[in-house]
Amino acid sequence: MKIIDAHAHVAQYVSGFTSRGELRAIGHGKAQYATGEIFQMFPAELGDCGVSPEALIKVMDKNGVDKSVLLQGNFLGFQNEYTFEAIKKYPPRFTGAATYDPFCNKAEDVKKRLFDELGFKTVKFELSDGSGLMANRPPVDLDGDIINGCFKYAEERNLTVVLDIGRPRCPCWQVDALASAVSKYPDVTFVICHLLAPQRGDAELLKRSLGKLVRDNVYFDLASLPNNQKPEVYPYPSAAIHLSTAKAVVGAEKLMFGTDMPCTLARDSYSNLKNYIIESNVFTARELEDVFYNTAEKIYF
Repeated sequence: MKIIDAHAHVAQYVSGFTSRGELRAIGHGKAQYATGEIFQMFPAELGDCGVSPEALIKVMDKNGVDKSVLLQGNFLGFQNEYTFEAIKKYPPRFTGAATYDPFCNKAEDVKKRLFDELGFKTVKFELSDGSGLMANRPPVDLDGDIINGCFKYAEERNLTVVLDIGRPRCPCWQVDALASAVSKYPDVTFVICHLLAPQRGDAELLKRSLGKLVRDNVYFDLASLPNNQKPEVYPYPSAAIHLSTAKAVVGAEKLMFGTDMPCTLARDSYSNLKNYIIESNVFTARELEDVFYNTAEKIYF
């Protein structure tokens, strides 16, 4: 079975900015928040202070992954130029998304660089209050002027839009506002990360929320779904329940495998993050082909 990882990251050097201030690399795959906490951000064998495209390719080759989609966010720090270089250097293996902060005074200049000069066809917005747009400013209305302006620009430029709206019960997790906003742009393809990031016990919440986003142009990646079920470990029974809910509500053809590597590899192996989906028995063999390859090939490649 062919595989595309629809949610991965490279980082020339970790330089994030989060709700706990700056997040800097300190070596051996570890990072430190401005508040002092130190944690293992990614396995040390993948890099010292960042993760190269070559390091990802080694993981991909070991696990039979044909291609990956390189996304971005504030956690690792914006990596637009480095992501572009990875795509340009390894076009058979990578595509990816640009990102920008719409509150930047020079946002129009940034957009010109990303979409006119570098030619990105996908834009990703991390909107979470942990390490996204709302991490260091008051909550932003996902159906307000700022976000609608981003979506309108994407519509004008024929860009695919990837969104991370954070976790349930956080002020960034605005499913109703998001549903209202995306309904205005039927010609824009939207991908919502992490299957809306349900936690253990969120099956009914997920069912209701996904139901509000059933649209021809809305898709979901499954990245970090296991990680969001802590302290559960492989084979992640709660994640399997969420997969079953998602299939029933939006359909298997709207779901894309993704791992959120390299950070998720600090907690579990790539093979486990792949195999729990297969071993959940939620999907037929034909549906697994869509989840692992066909849908991401259509959306991103």
